[in-house]
Amino acid sequence: QVQLVESGGGLVQPGGSLRLSCAASGRTFSYYAMAWFRQAPGKEREFVAAIHRSGSSTMYAESVKGRFTASRDNAKNTIYLQMNSLKPEDTAVYCCAGSRKYSTSRDDYDYWGQGTQVTVST
Repeated sequence: QVQLVESGGGLVQPGGSLRLSCAASGRTFSYYAMAWFRQAPGKEREFVAAIHRSGSSTMYAESVKGRFTASRDNAKNTIYLQMNSLKPEDTAVYCCAGSRKYSTSRDDYDYWGQGTQVTVST
């Protein structure tokens, strides 16, 4: 089993930056593709970014391309989401997730963190 714990959320002004981290348990972390999803109150969970198990490939939602960067450090069992040029519409609970598949679909992800709140506001 894999447990995921996110951190790094908080309140930031529009145009600001945050870096989210997701620490994973387990000794097979490098076997998993990882992703970030987000969900605002009353909204559906949406894909944000995914990173291949090797870290060599990434996928992003169109809404965050050019602003967000996913990365991973398999030696530390950790993935990151660097978020720059943040907008109010980025406000959501951000969750990390693990999958055997490199995918943008939430249904492909087997393991989920508890989420960390990101609020972008003046």
